[in-house]
Amino acid sequence: MIIGHYGLAAAVKAREPSIPLWVLMLATVWMDVVFIPFLAVGVEWIERVPGAPHYGGLTIHADYTHSLVGAALLAVALACPSARKWGARSGLLVGALALSHWFLDVIVHRDDLPLLPGSPGGLPKFGFGLWTMPEAALALEILIFAMGMYAYWRAATNAALAGNVSRCVATRSAFKAIIFGAIVVILDVTGLVS
Repeated sequence: MIIGHYGLAAAVKAREPSIPLWVLMLATVWMDVVFIPFLAVGVEWIERVPGAPHYGGLTIHADYTHSLVGAALLAVALACPSARKWGARSGLLVGALALSHWFLDVIVHRDDLPLLPGSPGGLPKFGFGLWTMPEAALALEILIFAMGMYAYWRAATNAALAGNVSRCVATRSAFKAIIFGAIVVILDVTGLVS
């Protein structure tokens, strides 16, 4: 679930124009951003599932960054500076968006998402495994992304028109986001990111 996260960021941007889009996009993938150094030093790792298709054919052993408690702590770590910069409401939204990553991942991941870091005492791990049906998982991601981008484009156009700016000028920033999204979709479909 990569492009689905970005679609959610675009939908939030449509409702909260004061928060920069890059902050919202960062928030949606914050868990993965923090995962990278953990992966680099071997604290967390990725394992390919034998015989699984490339898209979603992974089990992620990310007990710290991708546990529910770890995700909540990472969300707070991102929400605090956001609240200082853009206000308490914005901080809460950025934190909620960061935490949403875990809940969206539960839909597509195999059962590799723990509640607590390290899954002490054999606590269950969660994941509905939509990745085992790549076409359905990709369709869901594209749907979330398209809905978010449409909401963002519509909000940008309406705001600009209310300010007597031409529709062409109004859609410029939304168009940039759509181009970025199209690149991410292409990378996701070709398996270069997943």
